[in-house]
Amino acid sequence: MRTQQQHRLISLHAPARLHLGFLDPAGTLGRRFGSLGLVIDGIETEIELAAAPSEDEWLAADATAESELPRAARYLAQLREHTGCLAPLRIELKRVLPPHAGFGSGTQLALALGHAFARFHRLELSSLTLAHWLARGLRSGIGIAGFDQGGLLVDGGPGADGRPAPLLSRIAFPEAWRVLVVQDARVRGLSGAQEKAAIAALPPFPESLSADICHQVLMRVLPGAASGEFEAFAAGVNRIQQLLGDHFAPAQGGSAYTSPAVEQAMQWLGEADAAIGQSSWGPTGFAIVPTPGLAEALAQGLAGRLPPGLSVRVVRGLNRGARIADSTRLASAA
Repeated sequence: MRTQQQHRLISLHAPARLHLGFLDPAGTLGRRFGSLGLVIDGIETEIELAAAPSEDEWLAADATAESELPRAARYLAQLREHTGCLAPLRIELKRVLPPHAGFGSGTQLALALGHAFARFHRLELSSLTLAHWLARGLRSGIGIAGFDQGGLLVDGGPGADGRPAPLLSRIAFPEAWRVLVVQDARVRGLSGAQEKAAIAALPPFPESLSADICHQVLMRVLPGAASGEFEAFAAGVNRIQQLLGDHFAPAQGGSAYTSPAVEQAMQWLGEADAAIGQSSWGPTGFAIVPTPGLAEALAQGLAGRLPPGLSVRVVRGLNRGARIADSTRLASAA
């Protein structure tokens, strides 16, 4: 005879972020990197975690998320090593962010799994602690702060001890503004050892240009977003993208964009009233515009010009962080 038993189910949705640029890649004043970023709606990682009914653990994924199973298994092993919590679990990756595309997929998966694991075991663990355990936030803290709060974010770069970067500013992204996200499924941005080698091979980023970027962030990007002055915001983002694109171009085949097809799309979008650029190492490109109507018009105009493999979608900025739910469900037991 089979009976119905209640089991806890932890579900978590973690949003994507766009990395809009570093403040000081060379650390000319002693503090390296520092980042500007934006959390966006509509593109996310979704996981579910529950107790396994037996000692047989179950880690599965939707067909589009299977490539992230080894990384999820590694994070789970690290969480157990740090906490000593060894109960067998059922974990399903319902959706994941495209890896190495500029959305912060690794950090969002790590924090999603870490917080679901902590909630299941009733542990009080912060995102900063989980990120440190799982070796996330080694350059940018935008994904960590974005997981917690959403919005338009600035971090101060990781500490000398390897701790994730402190959050310096968080501003609510204007509700009317929209973001066109252009993706190239055929290309992946640099990551891991390749990313480290590419950064090491570049010449030092000049202090004068870092000062320019910081000025753009402090006196154009942040006040523009805070007061809804799109022209100032866009001018600041475009200047930052120009400076960083020129610097990182040698590691991207001589271009500010990893994907030549995305570059073509962004050149067309650059004719409009927009803040355009590449998120992190790409290949994802973005165009931030001041109204929903303009966003839809540009998306429709671009759709007919996209080569195979490219896609465009319109999303909002997201002024909240990840969502976690702790519920119970009925399951059959012998």
